[in-house]
Amino acid sequence: MQGRRSRVERSTSETSVEVEVNMDGDGSYSVETGVRFLDHMIASISRHSMVDVRLKGISRDGIMHHLIEDTAIALGSALDKALGGREGIERFGYAIVPMDDALALASIDLVRRSYHLIDLKVSSARIEDMAREDVEHFFASLASNMDACVHVVVQYGSNDHHKVEAACKALAVALRHASSINPKRSIASTKGSI
Repeated sequence: MQGRRSRVERSTSETSVEVEVNMDGDGSYSVETGVRFLDHMIASISRHSMVDVRLKGISRDGIMHHLIEDTAIALGSALDKALGGREGIERFGYAIVPMDDALALASIDLVRRSYHLIDLKVSSARIEDMAREDVEHFFASLASNMDACVHVVVQYGSNDHHKVEAACKALAVALRHASSINPKRSIASTKGSI
């Protein structure tokens, strides 16, 4: 595809997920998975990263964990594919984002060395219609399949919804900065490739 765009389809006996991303968009999105809080998380990431996202996910087996995991895998893979050779990007991005009572930090290195540390400090068993472990697993699967070094840490907060939303927004802003094009850069590495 022209520009920094990609399309990924992930189809298994458990789920079917189709996603399109445009790294150079304006943050427009259309997200349909049937999991309301998951849709909210992805919409927030799209809006604040300014990456256009079109995503449709369907569960074939009725198991929410499979749909959430495969959605994160497909979205992360689409972002990785859209970044291409990662030439000319800033490479590093970070953000500190408040959401009412909650404060989250995110830092990204689009280096193509997969590592993630996710600490959301969620205490409830569920956030809206998602299990806590599925919320955490979404972040981990997204980071792994984006092929990047991603740290997301909630510093504090009393409302778990706000903690996760702050984390989504911090991740999005960090991604926006890390993936932005710097006309002075060719490859942001002393090795000559990312």
